[in-house]
Amino acid sequence: MGFWNNVKHLFSTDPQQKASSGDWEGQGFHFSNWANSNFFGTHNNILRNNEEVFGVISRLANTLSSLPIHEYKEYDQINTPASDLLHGEANPSMSAFQLINQLEVSRNTDGNAYAWIERDDNGAPINLWPIDPGAITVKRNVDDNSIWYDVNSTEYHFLVFNTDIIHVKHITPLTGTLGISPLDVLKGPLKFKKAVEDFSLNEMDKKDAYIIQYDRSVSPDNRQALINDFRRMITENGGAVVQEKGFEINRFDSNFQPSDLSTTNSITRSRVATAFNVPLSFLNESLESGNGKSNEQVMLQFVEMTLIPIVTQYESEFNRKLLSNMERSQGIYFKFNINGLLRGDTSSRTAFYQTLIRNGIASANDLRKLEELPPSDAKNADKLWITGDLYPIDTDIADRNSKKGTLKGGDNDATDNSDSQISDSKAGKQAENSVNVYRRRNRN
Repeated sequence: MGFWNNVKHLFSTDPQQKASSGDWEGQGFHFSNWANSNFFGTHNNILRNNEEVFGVISRLANTLSSLPIHEYKEYDQINTPASDLLHGEANPSMSAFQLINQLEVSRNTDGNAYAWIERDDNGAPINLWPIDPGAITVKRNVDDNSIWYDVNSTEYHFLVFNTDIIHVKHITPLTGTLGISPLDVLKGPLKFKKAVEDFSLNEMDKKDAYIIQYDRSVSPDNRQALINDFRRMITENGGAVVQEKGFEINRFDSNFQPSDLSTTNSITRSRVATAFNVPLSFLNESLESGNGKSNEQVMLQFVEMTLIPIVTQYESEFNRKLLSNMERSQGIYFKFNINGLLRGDTSSRTAFYQTLIRNGIASANDLRKLEELPPSDAKNADKLWITGDLYPIDTDIADRNSKKGTLKGGDNDATDNSDSQISDSKAGKQAENSVNVYRRRNRN
């Protein structure tokens, strides 16, 4: 196995497997200086000094880290120490929200984000530590084509297999393993915008300039007197100067045009939105200047085209590297809940829920779970209903007809028949959108 075999033998046991929960130091690693570190990458200067980039990365990071993520077995939610790392405490100095937020910021600035998985003696994950992308070198073992991560800085140096590093990234060329940074793609547009801003500020800072013309017949004393009066007026920020015969005073106009700066900002926002694959309205561009989409349509576009690929990548990393082969074979997996982003306003959400109830798609407790409400103990809270007016979906046809003939208005256990006349197109559209998103998320 050559060189790589020798390197692997440097660790008689994996360094992370010698760490006990809560320790900052151990064989092959040292994290005592990480508690208050800023894990932004090499593009920190752009993030700090460009409001468009800061805004779009903030929205992406905050949206992703705010999404609920749970561990499931088949379709039932379960709670394990591994799931607590993703919705509770990621490590002794960081919450799960902070971890995912920093990973997403790093992914959008450097193109790559890393977190080291600290494991106990049995190989179970006990902590997740974010790592500065500048400290990571991705290496490929030419013997078996496996990927390894070399973590190296002035404080720590260790080598781990790819299943011990959470690695999320932007798109990667076929011949590479590292993601492409959106800020590298935007280097030209951002540089041009900065040049326009600097020129505009320089023009705005310039003092007013004037051209004074006079005839040859004007005496030197009169000429100097007018110049002195004019200087006094400029110094005192106002006043009047008597323009005598033989003098002509003209203002030298500045080249600053506010419309040029506005046009440049608009073009830059469009390019930033394209590079980060987000709707233009995320950069505070008015919807009226776009294609006329409503806020609900914009959010649906964001969820389908931007958020689903991102959360799917995170889920794939978590499922592969935080779960064992046996756990995955038992149907255990991690999944983000993005349904909350598709709820819409209260009226459309209410109509949407009634559509689900009346067509046997969801029970009352299913919808209570979506609204973060405790499950009901009512007898029929877990039953599926269909219109007729409503009765359990497993009711025999004969019993349905019998019940239909005996029920009178107001006698129904669920809702009045008048409530079934839901013609709200928004409810149907929202149901269609949610079903389409659900199918795409569960296609594989």
